[in-house]
Amino acid sequence: MAVLDVLGRVPTDRITREAREVRFWRTVLSLLAGVLFGVGWLTAKAFGVLWLSLAWTVTAVKVGWREGRKPARTG
Repeated sequence: MAVLDVLGRVPTDRITREAREVRFWRTVLSLLAGVLFGVGWLTAKAFGVLWLSLAWTVTAVKVGWREGRKPARTG
């Protein structure tokens, strides 16, 4: 009986009305836009990581080169 009480409180008329307002193609396009946004966001993050890695590697090589060209200390 408790299940029937809960079902009696569910606003099925409102749910039906709002469900009929959902537009199929608008929903599909929204999902597609979300996927494309996600791809763009992930690409930007990946290139950011790649850029930082490249910059760090080049800087490490430059610093190593400078250290290697210093005259050796004696004494």
